[in-house]
Amino acid sequence: MADLSLEVRPGEVLGFLGPNGAGKSTTTRMLLGLLRPTSGTAEVFGVPAADVERAHRHLASVPADVALWPQLTGQECLDLLAAVGPGTDVARRDALVERFALDPSRRAGTYSTGNRQKVALVAAFATRAPLLVLDEPTSGLDPLMEGEFRRCIAEAAEQGRTVLLSSHLLAEVEAVCSRVAILRAGRLVEVAGLEDMRRLRRTEVVVDLASPAPGLDRLADLPGVSRLRRPGPLRVEMSLSGPPGPVLRALADADVARLGVRELSLEEMFFDYYGEDRR
Repeated sequence: MADLSLEVRPGEVLGFLGPNGAGKSTTTRMLLGLLRPTSGTAEVFGVPAADVERAHRHLASVPADVALWPQLTGQECLDLLAAVGPGTDVARRDALVERFALDPSRRAGTYSTGNRQKVALVAAFATRAPLLVLDEPTSGLDPLMEGEFRRCIAEAAEQGRTVLLSSHLLAEVEAVCSRVAILRAGRLVEVAGLEDMRRLRRTEVVVDLASPAPGLDRLADLPGVSRLRRPGPLRVEMSLSGPPGPVLRALADADVARLGVRELSLEEMFFDYYGEDRR
């Protein structure tokens, strides 16, 4: 990590993005007091993260790979986690057990990866902690349970709780986060609101022609056009940022058979930061 400065605001859901090895887990481990920074500080609501006992009164966390006590049942694991955490709403925990379709009577050693994640998620969302630190928290969950996870994130935000969500599932981030931070090789390359990130999106345009049209290579000179491609005499492909008016006017005299427009996803925007060779 180098010169990393990041503040997560009370009540916001911040997506923490980056490929494997970018430093996301290192950052969260420092926040949890599991690693000590060689310089600088990490704080949880003003409490130094290195003061683990005090800092952990304010947070609950879910790691990417949950390890439980194999001889204990799921319920016993939940009870143990509640005893050492920042306080648990037992009624909410029972409701979350139902929502996540978790069988708490089974021994943890028999749980699949997804069920171990469910135990950690139920324990975290049932706490009264004002900060949730979630590091790839949906590993092993099926799509139905991923939807339940997203609803729990929305509920946490409505309650004014702060969420730091480290994830490689960018559709998940786009669905629940209000702001994103993109990490590359231990450095932040962008911190912006989700709407700000969406404004950076390009549109992919595909034009199929009924007959060849001369002069379409000049489209590359129009404002906002990049990556103009001609895979064949009857097809033009390009990336477009900004208003489409100039391109549409340039195509007015062409014999256009089909015009396809697709807006880039947040995931494709993310890859733009890392270059085409990262795909």
